[in-house]
Amino acid sequence: MTHTVKYRLRPDPKPEPIPGAKLVELPGVDHTPYAGDVDTLVDEIEEFLTGIRHGPEPDRILATVLFTDIVESTQRAAKLGDRGWRELLEQHHAIVRRELARFRGQEVDTAGDGFLATFDGPARAIRCAASIHRGVRSLGIEIRAGLHSGECEVVGDKVSGIAVHIGSRVVGMAKPGEVLVSSTVKDLVVGSGILFEDRGVHALKGVPGEWYLFAVG
Repeated sequence: MTHTVKYRLRPDPKPEPIPGAKLVELPGVDHTPYAGDVDTLVDEIEEFLTGIRHGPEPDRILATVLFTDIVESTQRAAKLGDRGWRELLEQHHAIVRRELARFRGQEVDTAGDGFLATFDGPARAIRCAASIHRGVRSLGIEIRAGLHSGECEVVGDKVSGIAVHIGSRVVGMAKPGEVLVSSTVKDLVVGSGILFEDRGVHALKGVPGEWYLFAVG
């Protein structure tokens, strides 16, 4: 005797929507999550789950940072007046940029009478600073310069990080006409023939530890 079993098929209940879900279409030809632009996919998932998108990590480079500024710039500006000071700054800037190009430095920022530049070689950075110093003396002005080497974060055409902060503190310790470097820079240029004079141990504001500084001879 044959028995027949009948089944009544019912559709699955309609799934409940996920709160906050959205459709995101990403460019590409791959459908697997581990192929193509994985970072973009992970960023979308992270933002959905946490509400925060961190984005890609900034690039980091090893560089020598150079800071320069004009000595007694406020007094000189008051003496020359606005027009005269502006003309002097234009000449100063032209000399600085000429030397940066000559020594393959990268101008990062210019604030008033000061420059921030980066170099991929500390010896060239030192020689550039010394050349700038000699060049601007023809204008009747003195500069001070400070250098440090370390890892910098690069965002667009800007650099940041503790290495940049240290460089800015070093230039603040420099005397008029002096090119002052951290011990890191001095150690990196051993064998270059560049001479230094010991300027002792200093505490740099906001920077942990003590720092040995040296003036370029």
